[in-house]
Formats: sequence, C-alpha cells, structure tokens
Amino acid sequence: MTAINFAWSALGGDAALLPRVSTVVREGALQGRLPVRELARACVGACALAAAELGARRGEIPKVPGVRVDDGAVAAAFHSERHLLVDGRAPVGFAPLSRFWRTADGWVRTHANYPHHRARLLEALGAPDDVAAVEAALAERSAREVEEAVYAAGGLAVALRSPEEWAAHAQAAAVAARPLVERDRLDSSHARVLAPVDGSPLLPAAGLRVLDLTRVLAGPVATRTLALLGADVLRVDPPQLPELSDQHADTGFGKRSATLDLAADRRTFEELLAAADVVVTGYRPGALDRFGLSPHALAERRPGVVVAQVSAWGAYGPWRERRGFDSLVQVASGIAAVEGSPEQPGALPAQALDHGTGYLLAAAVLRALTEQSYEGGSRFVRLALARTADWLVNGIGAGAAGDDSYDGPGPWLAETESSLGRLRYALPPVSFAGGPADWARPPVPWGTDPARWV
Repeated sequence: MTAINFAWSALGGDAALLPRVSTVVREGALQGRLPVRELARACVGACALAAAELGARRGEIPKVPGVRVDDGAVAAAFHSERHLLVDGRAPVGFAPLSRFWRTADGWVRTHANYPHHRARLLEALGAPDDVAAVEAALAERSAREVEEAVYAAGGLAVALRSPEEWAAHAQAAAVAARPLVERDRLDSSHARVLAPVDGSPLLPAAGLRVLDLTRVLAGPVATRTLALLGADVLRVDPPQLPELSDQHADTGFGKRSATLDLAADRRTFEELLAAADVVVTGYRPGALDRFGLSPHALAERRPGVVVAQVSAWGAYGPWRERRGFDSLVQVASGIAAVEGSPEQPGALPAQALDHGTGYLLAAAVLRALTEQSYEGGSRFVRLALARTADWLVNGIGAGAAGDDSYDGPGPWLAETESSLGRLRYALPPVSFAGGPADWARPPVPWGTDPARWV
C-alpha cells in the first residue's frame, strides 16, 4: 500500500477517490535516509483530497475536484518556519540550550526555547544559564538519568535511542497499538446542515468557526490549513504564556489571535464554544480536562462539535502526560540515530513529524465534517507525533525516482505586507482544482483580537 493510500484509509476515506490525486515528484526535495518526502507528500495529498471531497459536498459538485501534490510546494511548506522573513529578518531558530549534548554514556537532546522550560532545565541540572556550565553538568550524568531528572522538574530532555531500543519501550508499544488517526463518534446528534458554497475560489470550510487552542507546531499547522480553506479560526492562548513571535507569525496566516484565562473567564469561553463548529487542542492529553475540555464534555455542551486533539507522545502509555516536541520525538523514536552517525546524532531535513501530523489533523477534521453531513454525530479525532514517527520508521517504503528536480523553494514563496512588517512566506501546499492558492489575510501580532467571533 502506498503512503497516501494508507493515510487516506486511516482517515476513513473512500478509496475510489484516490485516482483524483496526481503528484509531481521532485528529486532532492526533503532528502533523508528515511522516506520523509513520501510521508510529507502523503499527508498533504490526503489533506487536499479531504478538502476537495468536502468542497464537492458543499458546492454540490458531482465529481470531486482533482488534487495536485507538488513535492516542491510540499518541501517549501515543511520548511515554512525557516523561510519566513519579517522585514528581511530571518526567524530566531532553536535557543542556545535547545540542542544535542554528550552525556557520560551517550547523547541527550533538550528543548529550552520557552523561558519556563529553560528555567526548569537549569533547575534540574543545578547549572547557571551558560552553555559551558550545562555541557559540564550533562557530561557527568547518564542520558536516562538526565531524561528523568529534567522531566521531574517540568523540563524537556530526551535520551537518544535506536529504533530497536524505542521499540522495546512501553510508550512505543502503546503508540504502535493505535491507528495513525484515531476517530470516534461521540453521540447521535443530528446531521450537520452545511450551507452551500459557491464562487471562486471554492472554500470547503467557509462559514465554519474553529476554536484553536494549540501551541507550536503541529496544531497551528492544522488550523492554518483550515483557515486557508475558509474557516474563521480564532486562536486563543493563556495570557501568561506568550507564544514565540516568529512561530506565531509563521503559523498565524488566515487566523485571528486572542488571549483568554480559561480559569478566570469561563463565561467568555462558553460563549465561544456555543458558536464553535470545531475545537482543536494541542496540549498534553488530559491537561485541559479540568476546564471541561475533554471531548465528551465539549460534545455535551455543544452537540455536533468536532473535537480534534494532537500531542507529542499520545494519550496512552507511561509517557502520555509528558511534554514533547518534534525534535524530542525524533530523538526518542530512533529517527535521530538513523539520520545521524556513530559520532553525532542527526535529524530529519524538516520538522516533518510536526508538519505531517498537522496536515493529517486538518484532513481528519475535514473528513469528520463530511461524515457529519451524512450521518450526524459529534466527532472526535486524535493524532500523535510519536505515532507519525512510527509510521515513518516502520510503515513507509522508498518512493519512485522523480521526473523533475528540486531547485529550491523560490517558486513557492510569496511576500505580503502585514501589521508585523513585510513578510516573505511559504505558500500553502494543499491544492485542488478551483481551491484557494493563498490565505485571505496575513498573520497578526499575538493577542491582537478580542476573544469573540466576528
């Protein structure tokens, strides 16, 4: 089974629609030892097909529009955070303490881009905010010891594992036992009545309201894609946890941005929920349950809602409550070992677990909306970076050689003015006949908008 066939099947899609997808294969795009180009192409292709399917349903089009997946567009989009320029300034990448470190018996990778994560890492190590001091502290400890100590302090550090070592881990077993895309029907609410859409471009998600409770990077990629397709996406963040400005700009195209304290202002949140069609969350499993944001609790208060969740490690197993990012999942799952060498761990050519999972999450929402329009029922979809990693390492074969070459992202970059300055950015890779080619609006600074629907 090809990668896109597998992804489309995991989404519950009709196999008869797969011939609607055509691809432009480009040698050199997303080049790695693992088949990351095939994964990326499949995730974007499945998302575009889900969008075309919903567009045909809402546009009363007898035949689902054709989908075109170009490896060049996909590669540019999977590097979107690297291609962003703000008034000519390149984005800030990983912080100095977010990197690989040698330990007494191997390697560990830390993530300290956010100030609170950096503080917890330094607390666990008993070290000052200095690269040399951290390096010295880590060199005296084993990788697994560092992993546990930093986690206990609320920070982020993961020991390097081989694919075989990860396969023997209880978390890997829990993740592998789950489908790539978890899908469930929460109740028997009436079938959703989707208003017809017409005009050009065809916007499958037009008129739908998406409550975006996600953080970097997979969740915001999913909601950015829904915004491309016409949804009114309102991203809501806690006021005490500002997002990194460059990350927020990269994933903020098409969205509005508000802050809201869920504990202090329940009334505002309930007003948002009452009119929302989709709720997307990107926090650790269960972290938002105390606010009444579990899938069943949301469906009880808003029958017919689609609830979408994404996390790093999955909702099952001993690591289900741990924080995580793409870079750390690569290290734990054996990807960094495969892509590196005995002397130095490596990485995928892009944060492909984040981006790939983000497009799959958007596809799962679109498919849930299509199924609702026929069958009704509140819906729940869930994905995990670790499950996407398992698919990449164990489930995708190498693809065929391409007819074209990838000569860089130039054709798939654009520029626009915004309240943040002049932006250079990667164009969306989700493409189908008659669909949108770009977002309707540029990103806005974090917290710009009121916490209400337009």
